[in-house]
Amino acid sequence: MRVLITGVSGFVGSVLAQSLLESGQATSIIGIDNFSRPGSESNRLPLKKLGVEVRFGDIRNPSDLEQLPPVDWVIDAAAQASVLSGLDGACSSRQVMEHNLLGTMNVLEYCRQRSAGLILLSSSRVYSIPPLANLQMRIEDNAFLPIENQEWPTGISTHGITELYSTAPPASLYGSLKFSSEQLALEFGLMHQFPVWVNRCGVMGGAGQLGHATQGIIAYWIHSYREGRPLRYIGFNGTGYQVRDCLHPRDLSRLLMLQMQQANVENRPQVINVSGGQESAWSLRQLSMWCDNRFGAKKVESDHSVRPFDLPWIVLDATQARDVWGWQPEISIVDVFGEIAVHAERYPHWLEQST
Repeated sequence: MRVLITGVSGFVGSVLAQSLLESGQATSIIGIDNFSRPGSESNRLPLKKLGVEVRFGDIRNPSDLEQLPPVDWVIDAAAQASVLSGLDGACSSRQVMEHNLLGTMNVLEYCRQRSAGLILLSSSRVYSIPPLANLQMRIEDNAFLPIENQEWPTGISTHGITELYSTAPPASLYGSLKFSSEQLALEFGLMHQFPVWVNRCGVMGGAGQLGHATQGIIAYWIHSYREGRPLRYIGFNGTGYQVRDCLHPRDLSRLLMLQMQQANVENRPQVINVSGGQESAWSLRQLSMWCDNRFGAKKVESDHSVRPFDLPWIVLDATQARDVWGWQPEISIVDVFGEIAVHAERYPHWLEQST
C-alpha cells in the first residue's frame, strides 16, 4: 500500500510514518512538509533512514501536490494546530485559512486526480465553546470534573464529549476551519467517489514532540520542568485544574491501519472521536505533581489572566471508535509522561529547537 502523509516532519506525521512502516502495512510512504514549524527539520534525516521519501512542499500550493506520484491513501496531518492560531501573532487569520481549509481543498483535488482515499486528522476543538464553558465543575484530586447532577447539553456526559455534541460557532477560528475542512472532505469524497475518514483527535503526546505552550503542551511542560524553565498556570484562578485527555500517535496509527483496509464508507460513521478518553484525562496541576516526583519540586506561578477559547474540561468520548472499529488506546497517560521524561533527560535542551 502506498501512502502520502502531509505534514510528515511534524510530531504526529513522523510517528505515523514510522508506525505504518514497522507494521508492514505501508509498502512505501511519501511525505510532504514545508518545514515551517521550528525544529521539524530535525525529523527529515531519521525519516529518510526509515525509507520515507521526504519532499519539501506546501499543501497551500497546488503545484507542490501535482508533482507527487499516485498513492492509495493520503493521511492529512498538516495544519496550523493551535486554537490561538490567528490571534497569537504567530500567523495571520488568512494564513490559518490557507493552511487549514484551502490546503485541504488542494489535498482533496489530489485525491480525486489519483483516486486515493483520504484520512483527515481533525480536532476536539471543532466543538462549540459556550456550553462547555458553562458546565458546572467540582474539584477532585487537583482537577476539574463535571458535576453529575446538572442539565447536560446533548452529546456530553461524565464520559466525555460525543460526536452528537454541537459544532455551532463559536469554536475559535481554528476549530471552525477544521470543521469546515471536515464538511468539505465529506462532500468532495461523496461527489467524486473516493473514501474519506475523519478522526477528531484530542491532545497528542509522546517523546520527540516539539513542545510549545499552545501546542504540544505535555512535552512543553515536562521538558520545561526538567530544564528549570519558568511555568505558569494561566486562567481558572491560576489553579492548573483544567483537564484534557491524551493520545499517543502510535495508538492512532492502529486505527488508521484499520481504516485504510476499509474503502466502503456506507456502513460506518465517517466522523469519529479518537482519544484516550476519561482514562487518560489529566490536569496541569496533576502533571506538575508527577514532574515533582520525577525531577524534584518546582514552583509554578499563578496567572489569573483569561485566554481566549480556554475551557476547564475537554475530554472526548471515543466509544464509537471502539464499537465500530474495535479500537481502543493501549498506551496509558503515565506511559506517555514517562516516555517524554526519558526523552527530556536524554536531550536536555530540546525546547530550544521549537522556539
